[in-house]
Amino acid sequence: MKFLFMLSVALMSMTVNAKTVVVLGDSISAGYGIDVNAGWVSLLEKKLNENGAHHSVHNESISGDTTAGGLARLNHALDFKPNIFILELGANDGLRGFQPTLIKNNLTQIIQRAQQAGAKVVLLSMKIPPNYGERYVTLFYTIYPQLAKEFNTGYVPFIMEDVALTKDMMQADGLHPNEKGQPVIMNKVLAEVLPLLK
Repeated sequence: MKFLFMLSVALMSMTVNAKTVVVLGDSISAGYGIDVNAGWVSLLEKKLNENGAHHSVHNESISGDTTAGGLARLNHALDFKPNIFILELGANDGLRGFQPTLIKNNLTQIIQRAQQAGAKVVLLSMKIPPNYGERYVTLFYTIYPQLAKEFNTGYVPFIMEDVALTKDMMQADGLHPNEKGQPVIMNKVLAEVLPLLK
């Protein structure tokens, strides 16, 4: 009888502490070109729950999406009432040469609305190729640390670091990580997420 009581208390505690995580991103988070179950978002959910926890991770990522697209889909993403909101957008804006001020404004609105909804935000930074010009590349990349500091978010500098230049971790297109690269990305995100679960 005592055992059943202790088990009940433990299960209730796990339920109370369970968190909801939403990922709003593009192809890097959507698992483009690979089995979605091998993508870093799925690996994150498995890692968070490997010790019997019951955290829910909702992947609201769409390949090719922009910051404007993410902003347009934000209400649906927030319907899950996330405790933690992981934002991985902007790369497609940069590749299309969108104005950095526009990108920053869209990301700002997403962060503000997620925080107003009660979520702790983790911002994942991206980079674009150097052929876009040093000035544009610099303006683009500095958006992320600026926003992370301004809104006191979790922050992962360039999530493709240690992956993008490692040939056997990349798909043939040279833009998207393959299955070997996914755990590397997941571990970078996990390091920011774990403290927020406490």
